[in-house]
Amino acid sequence: MDLYKTIGELYVQRDKLDLVIAALEELQRFQQSADGLAAPPLRRGRNSMSAEERRQVSERMKEYWQNRRRPSRLL
Repeated sequence: MDLYKTIGELYVQRDKLDLVIAALEELQRFQQSADGLAAPPLRRGRNSMSAEERRQVSERMKEYWQNRRRPSRLL
């Protein structure tokens, strides 16, 4: 049994499977958009905050750090 040959064949099969999986995923995305369903979002990451949300976060953090900086002398 030639292990190098077997490993090479497995790599070829894996590459073929990767291509088939990619094609099926593309087909699925196309069918979802054709059915009127929203395609899954391609963009990932954080959502941006509105000015009001930023102001609220700023106020909470100011209060948090103000409380953290206070000397805690409990005598």
